[in-house]
Amino acid sequence: MAEILEIRWHGRGGQGAKTAALLMGESAAEAGKYVQAFPEYGPERMGAPVTAYNRISNNPIRLHCSVQNPKYVVVLDPTFLGAVDFTNGILDGGAILINTSETPADWKQKLSLDGKNIRIYTVDASKISKEEVGGNFPNTPMLGALIKVTNVLPVEEALNAIRSKLTIKFRNKPELIDRNLKAIQRSFEEVLS
Repeated sequence: MAEILEIRWHGRGGQGAKTAALLMGESAAEAGKYVQAFPEYGPERMGAPVTAYNRISNNPIRLHCSVQNPKYVVVLDPTFLGAVDFTNGILDGGAILINTSETPADWKQKLSLDGKNIRIYTVDASKISKEEVGGNFPNTPMLGALIKVTNVLPVEEALNAIRSKLTIKFRNKPELIDRNLKAIQRSFEEVLS
């Protein structure tokens, strides 16, 4: 792993960008990594833009600012295209993971990559979430796709850590634990490059 792996999440309030960043961080922490997971947003309301961040490292992390140059960008809501520059600050050799039914080739044409070597991955996290969880909650499926793309954690280790966190979060709705885990596993398998 690079010294510090940085991830930036883009979504809208209610889509779970903050929750996904926290789950990613908690899973990496359980695997013995040093982590940071935090959101950045304006007025807290449903539908408002939300940006969340992760830092993951094998060494202590001493930075305490927003992520300026992520290796990975996760887009929960592709309708931000034009209003948000998903490529802003992304490192050469980085990747953008987009919740869409379109192909990575479609998105390479839409994004201004300016000659950067940026990989594009897509997965229809909204569809997976509707079919597996019962609603449009793309955060956990996108988490599964991110685990696949980054290879920062073995999938079984990540699923076990996420299960323990979801068990706490959904203690009053235990059926949502297995549904979310199925969505994570399915997006891990269906992500396109």
